[in-house]
Amino acid sequence: MKAQVVRIHDPRKERYEEAKLAKRIRRQVGEAIADFNMIEPGDRVMVCLSGGKDSHGLLDVLLSLKEKAPVPFDLVAVNVDQKQPDFPAHVLPEYLESRGVPFRIVEQDTYSVVKRVIPEGQTMCSLCSRLRRGILYRIAGELGATKIALGHHRDDVLATFFLNLFHGGQLKAMPAKLLSDDEKHVVIRPLVYVAEDDLAAYAGAKRFPIIPCSLCGSQENLQRKQVGEMLREWEKRHRGRIESIVRALTEVRPSHLLDRKLFDFAGLKP
Repeated sequence: MKAQVVRIHDPRKERYEEAKLAKRIRRQVGEAIADFNMIEPGDRVMVCLSGGKDSHGLLDVLLSLKEKAPVPFDLVAVNVDQKQPDFPAHVLPEYLESRGVPFRIVEQDTYSVVKRVIPEGQTMCSLCSRLRRGILYRIAGELGATKIALGHHRDDVLATFFLNLFHGGQLKAMPAKLLSDDEKHVVIRPLVYVAEDDLAAYAGAKRFPIIPCSLCGSQENLQRKQVGEMLREWEKRHRGRIESIVRALTEVRPSHLLDRKLFDFAGLKP
């Protein structure tokens, strides 16, 4: 007979692993903030809270760091209620009140716009993001926010890099810190060093009230999905490869590429 493996539930071990995970994420967020000077003394950081695991994790970690940060800064959470069907509008206000976080809920029906403009079956994320970004920029101005924090993580950055490489013909990813086109807003991504799997585990441990996106959450962005599968397979076969790619994004050598706008190849002389 085949022996059965009996797994014993050990709450102390679970708490230890959760604490270790939280410590790692806080350290990675702290490093990103320091590396890119994301938060400065007196900043009012507007955290864009969608209700997904990533933005929940971002808010939670920033709240934790705020208590111990060497520089004073304020946080305000903002959610855009895009009037998607069955959106549980009470969930985020109740959660934010329980955490004592100042917040603002913005109601704007972008759902109808996206459904009207984008043909059935096509990816809606691009238009939805543009509409939401315009709303967030406006609200940031109204709230006097000096920084706008988004919940994109390490895997988002890498997927965007490879999508641009394979399909856009550009070496381009998501910047950790970005000045808006009108130069009125600074966007920051404090989770750029954090793995998506860690955020998923963190959300489960913290029991965040996750709200799935009914507009595009069930859609498969095929190209992004394929890139994600490629990265997971690489990491499975060659452990450490993802970290190596992330490190490469911080060690760019323009003189060893082919972009004549970044390096004066024509002017090279002995």
